[in-house]
Amino acid sequence: MSMTDVAERGLVLLGCGKMGSAMLQGWLADGLPQTSVHVIDPNPSDWLQAQGVHINADLPANPAIVLIAVKPQMMGKALPAIQAMATGDTLFVSVAAGVTLASYEAALGADSPIIRAMPNTPAAVGRGITAIVGNARTTEAHLSLAETLLQAVGQTVRLDDESQMDAVTGVSGSGPAYVFHLIETLAAAGVAQGLPEDLAMKLAKATVGGAGVLAEEANESPGQLRINVTSPNGTTQAALEVLMDEESGFPALLNRAVKAATDRSKELSNG
Repeated sequence: MSMTDVAERGLVLLGCGKMGSAMLQGWLADGLPQTSVHVIDPNPSDWLQAQGVHINADLPANPAIVLIAVKPQMMGKALPAIQAMATGDTLFVSVAAGVTLASYEAALGADSPIIRAMPNTPAAVGRGITAIVGNARTTEAHLSLAETLLQAVGQTVRLDDESQMDAVTGVSGSGPAYVFHLIETLAAAGVAQGLPEDLAMKLAKATVGGAGVLAEEANESPGQLRINVTSPNGTTQAALEVLMDEESGFPALLNRAVKAATDRSKELSNG
């Protein structure tokens, strides 16, 4: 199964909110024909209506792929529309948080190839990272196709086991919020040291954004990059002695935060 199959047999996008729109924008930019895309969305945006794709129209009987991008609480209403496509020949990919492969198999049948994906919000600017895992019916070709589609909004990684998805949620799924809060608190700390609010926020945003790009693009590890900017007995070392304290600094704090998110993800998946 390839993008040629998708273009010929069609792609059904169930839900076109922020995540669905970001993916659709990437696919169309990569050359997927508008006429191959069928969107089901109760409140299509003006942007979506201007894309030339099929919206809330008759669906192909045997599409190459159905991508489920509705909120988990909308799943009950959305699934009946696609159950008829569960013939074993259509690949289902879900980016809905917390909905397990077993839940989809119960609705779509265990013979359907199903891939569960966990993207994160930087996907909206093409800088997301999405973890994927498939059920027993998924093949290498299915996983490769899902990666091709999801790489329209950033990087992808494959998991060995679905049980890892809760920890992925704790690190990359919820992680952007931790970074946004770091920016907020870094700016507030600058204000506390006498900087105007707008200046402190500009410095904090650019510093965190720039450091993130450097960490991704540099050959050195983040640990080495940290060492590189830490002069002995200098200003950075003074700050890191606070942040790297095993009991009160980042190590203990982030460990607790990621564990809390992971535990909550487990609760929601089992609930």
